[in-house]
Amino acid sequence: MSISEPPDTAVASQHAVEPESGPGASEAAPAPVPARAGLVLAVVCLCQLMVVLDISVVNVALPSIRADLGFSESGLQWVVNAYTLTFGGLLLLGGRLADLAGQRRAAVAGLGLFGITSLLGGLAQNPGELIAARAAQGVAGAVLLPVSLTVITTTFAEGAARHRALAVWGAVAGAGSAVGVLLGGVLTEYLNWRWVLFVNVPIAAVAIPLAATCIGNLRTARRPRLDVAGAVLATAAMVVLVYGVVRTDTYAWGSSRTLGTLGVAAVLAVAFVLVERRVAAPLVRLGILRTRSLSVACVVIFLVACGQFGAFYFASLYLQGVLEYSPLRTGLAFVPFALGVIAGTIVAGRLMSRVGPRPLLVSGLALGAVGMGWFGWVSPDGSFAADLLGPSLVTSVGLGLCMVTNTAAGTTGVAREEAGLASGLLNAARQCGGSIGLAVLVTVAATVTRHQADPASPAAVTTGYDRAFLIAGILIGVAALAAFTLLPSRPRDRAAGDQPVSAQASA
Repeated sequence: MSISEPPDTAVASQHAVEPESGPGASEAAPAPVPARAGLVLAVVCLCQLMVVLDISVVNVALPSIRADLGFSESGLQWVVNAYTLTFGGLLLLGGRLADLAGQRRAAVAGLGLFGITSLLGGLAQNPGELIAARAAQGVAGAVLLPVSLTVITTTFAEGAARHRALAVWGAVAGAGSAVGVLLGGVLTEYLNWRWVLFVNVPIAAVAIPLAATCIGNLRTARRPRLDVAGAVLATAAMVVLVYGVVRTDTYAWGSSRTLGTLGVAAVLAVAFVLVERRVAAPLVRLGILRTRSLSVACVVIFLVACGQFGAFYFASLYLQGVLEYSPLRTGLAFVPFALGVIAGTIVAGRLMSRVGPRPLLVSGLALGAVGMGWFGWVSPDGSFAADLLGPSLVTSVGLGLCMVTNTAAGTTGVAREEAGLASGLLNAARQCGGSIGLAVLVTVAATVTRHQADPASPAAVTTGYDRAFLIAGILIGVAALAAFTLLPSRPRDRAAGDQPVSAQASA
């Protein structure tokens, strides 16, 4: 069954999906009536806001966290990596939970866990407690983010309606970044860095009853056991890989320690593929990767995240550590970037139905690569207007153009009952890229700085940041090349042999 089938046709197919039985079954419709679709979109955007807000708000507070809890320079990145590791590693399982357990249950559980772990993180008294809380937050985010995208793809049919919904969803991500950096600056400067985590608690309290009221509980008809082995292997492979890359600041790339760690990660990845090929109900049905638009979209978002996550990390450190901005002023400096993302997203949402995703995606990635490379010219005695404003606007508009278009390309042609899986793959690729990219760029920046005449000087630190920004620009440029050469101009229908089991049974 194609994802583009009308909602009533999808409900009628007993082989593909079934509503929740028992009390409340009347609410379990895969596509809410038009009057409720707007409320559903608002709720999933609130879920998206929580996840995005938590990433950006913490970035601004990093220097204060380091000073208060005694983090080392290399250990500070684990405040970000602990979140992205569990987030990225469990996104595939989180996406599958939405398909199997139901979207409403997954959303409510994710929101509840996110609120609790945010409270615990704000109460942390040492680096270990904060890192543990951030890792648990990542687990909650791994459920929330794919659920929000899955609800959109099962509520709005392919075409203009879904493009508009994705544009709103993407704009909220940009707005979340703006709110996050501003809120992070205000809370850190006038209250305490702990409030950047406490702020999630009231948001979760508002979102939980709304999600329980308006989100349906669409799920697959068959209830196979979860692929626990696949989830463990996928998470372990990514954790070991990122750990090996992160430790290159201490152990050289060619050292036996680094090569051994990366070798273990490769073995775990191969084991994951073997398990997925043989298990009856795999976490990832490998055949879905033969959908070229989805595979290319995963590669693109992986490369973009490699550059983007590290760039945000270094921009925050540059503003506060080199230019000596206060947390509030740092937050204000990020606002043009966030507004540019929103503007690019809105433009993409309006033009995508006319020109298709590929031209907008390639153009956006090219702009993003140029802007990120421009960041690589910041100087230790620079200023926001001279060094940051121009590249912020160019990069942000470019990334805004590619956010929605890449998501639309990746979810086109995917069977309705695998919407959660496709969402999980896209988001997992993004988070894996972010973790690995941050680790690599931190290593590069530290190495370049260490080889300067005076490694402790602002000039030496800025030189390391410049090199990291340039590499981030190159990564986004490679993503533009991949999209231009590999993404089909028009998504093709899935091959008959590539249909999931439920679709074959329906046929």
